[in-house]
Amino acid sequence: MIDLQKPIPSYLNEKSNIVRLILFTSLFALVFINIYFPFGADRWFDLTRPEFFTYSSLVILTGVLIVVISRVIMYYRGRKNIIRLWQYLAWIAGEIMLMALFYALFEKFVLEDSRDFVFLVKLSARNTALVLLLPYSVMWLYLSWRDKNQQIERMSDMPAVPDGTRDMIPFYDEKSILRFSVKKENLLYIEAAENYVNIFYLNKGKIARYLLRDTLKKMEEKFTDTGIIRCHRSYMVNFEKVRVIRKEKDGLKLELEISPVPDIPVSKTYVDNVMQTFSKYSRMTDNS
Repeated sequence: MIDLQKPIPSYLNEKSNIVRLILFTSLFALVFINIYFPFGADRWFDLTRPEFFTYSSLVILTGVLIVVISRVIMYYRGRKNIIRLWQYLAWIAGEIMLMALFYALFEKFVLEDSRDFVFLVKLSARNTALVLLLPYSVMWLYLSWRDKNQQIERMSDMPAVPDGTRDMIPFYDEKSILRFSVKKENLLYIEAAENYVNIFYLNKGKIARYLLRDTLKKMEEKFTDTGIIRCHRSYMVNFEKVRVIRKEKDGLKLELEISPVPDIPVSKTYVDNVMQTFSKYSRMTDNS
């Protein structure tokens, strides 16, 4: 069963892929209208084939302008917020209806079609769905295939995470692309957000957050022996920032040295991991 709440793959909202989608959709629409003659195109005017091609190009590209505006809005929205699958599908439905309305108005008032306007909207929606959904589906499959190939290529060259002796902690996304780096002394904790993680850190004395597309499971593997440990299904913590381990009725809590930071819970699965790390840091303190 498809999970409509999950975030869309990041490649669907990358700038270069949006350009690819628009260009491919425009080309497909142009070929489609010159072969299938939707929207009453064969009844427009008495034109030669080259003239019809030029005229139809202008009409189709005007309609595709709706997609351009829509995708620009989606791109900037996606930079600030997570776009979930149901939202993406609803967005596509909206693009189809807006283009259908444009073509219905064109046919009704420019071509002076005598048929009922509601009927024209329904007819345009059907034809627009063909114009958009087929190239959208093809591009989605292509981008998914391309993304998986790139991930495979990067796996062999995946850079290692520095050990605990280094100053900077790099964060790579799911494609192994470096997105963010922070000094270990400024890193506080990491919180899961479905297919994303929120990285909380100190920036000029204030708590800041960075959203990264990755999972805690992958980060747990990357940050082995760095002191950045998994303590909960939804949390990892920089143990160097832990000042108090407190036992409460609902389990252990980690209190960090920064007062505005909420206490980080420790689940039963990770109690041993936390206590082993605590012992390790205690020995280091005694030796120093």
